[in-house]
Amino acid sequence: MDQTQPDTQKTVKLPAGPRESTDSELVAEILRNDRKATAEFVARYTDQVYRYVRRRLIPRTDLVDDLVQEIFLAAWTSLSKFRGDSSLQSWIFGIARHKVENHYRNRLREVQLPDGEEGPEPQPADSRGLEEVFDQQEADNRVREVLEKIPEPYSVVLLWRYWEKRSGREIAAETGKTEKAIERLLARARNQFKKKWNEYVFPR
Repeated sequence: MDQTQPDTQKTVKLPAGPRESTDSELVAEILRNDRKATAEFVARYTDQVYRYVRRRLIPRTDLVDDLVQEIFLAAWTSLSKFRGDSSLQSWIFGIARHKVENHYRNRLREVQLPDGEEGPEPQPADSRGLEEVFDQQEADNRVREVLEKIPEPYSVVLLWRYWEKRSGREIAAETGKTEKAIERLLARARNQFKKKWNEYVFPR
């Protein structure tokens, strides 16, 4: 006789966790001055925005906190204009990119290009190799350390050119400099970067 007892254990269904608000719901709640929604917004995007800004402000990482606050302030004050045509993440990163480029623009506008900028053309460095270096994820920390060792105008113009993918002509138009002056600044920046990069990667 089969003495097997029926399985009387019941599967316990755990309650689902709270559903994350959609972008549109979150924006609507923030606009109703819902503090919880505002906290959720900050929790969702602060770390990502901070990393993005810090990576692009080298060597001026002392300015990161202020710029991140400026980005979120701009986002909050313009949330009513969010229409959901893109994700909320893409929207706030659009604001972040705009603020970062404002930083680049202001820094390069302040720069008085050395007299030598009107002199002979600097020996060009291989820009293709430089593009590869900036695109390699595993080289990221080394790139940061090298950027910190070169003059700030050089790091700014390289970041703008290679991480934001802006052409020399676009940078010139944004800063009020001539395209020729920007191209010479880029050439000097590339040479400085490659020199420091080689010293870092191939120390004597």
